[in-house]
Amino acid sequence: MDLKKTEAAIEAILFTMGESVEVDKIAKAVEQDSETTKKIIHNMMDRYQTEERGIQIIELENAFQMCTKKDMYEYLIRIAKQPKKMVLTDVALETLSIIAYKQPITKMEIEKIRGVKSDHAVNKLIEYNLVKELGRLDAPGRPLLFGTTEEFLRNFGVHSLEDLPTVNPVQLEDFKAEAEEEIQLKLNI
Repeated sequence: MDLKKTEAAIEAILFTMGESVEVDKIAKAVEQDSETTKKIIHNMMDRYQTEERGIQIIELENAFQMCTKKDMYEYLIRIAKQPKKMVLTDVALETLSIIAYKQPITKMEIEKIRGVKSDHAVNKLIEYNLVKELGRLDAPGRPLLFGTTEEFLRNFGVHSLEDLPTVNPVQLEDFKAEAEEEIQLKLNI
């Protein structure tokens, strides 16, 4: 298959699937090896960025997805009703952060870190498709394990979990000191 036809096939696959597609599956469909397929897709991504197009291809871990460029959002709103925008409360955002950095993690571990029940926050994150069940822990009671989804990566603009920002060690020590001080104040009351 020549390059133009291969690119057209990749474009058709990504457009039709709507969701992200693993590079190995794309490679098999276009009868290329994974590395060559990845290079072709990266070239397509570069071209989409420079050609003033309304679509783009994004990379999510070892998969690719075709989607609308962010700066085209206002035009979509004119056609469709205002899309339902998910709003993350501080509690949900805190819970999501814990899951993102500690996954796979049980609800009990989340609650131990937060110090309060987290059922509602976890359920809301699952509803928003930012978090999913990853299986069960091999421990008494077989508690559910939770982790983030591809939707999380898409919404937060990261390609993989390795791209999550790291916490500054000095800032981490400050957080620990604040928490210990807060606990001490509560114990003294």
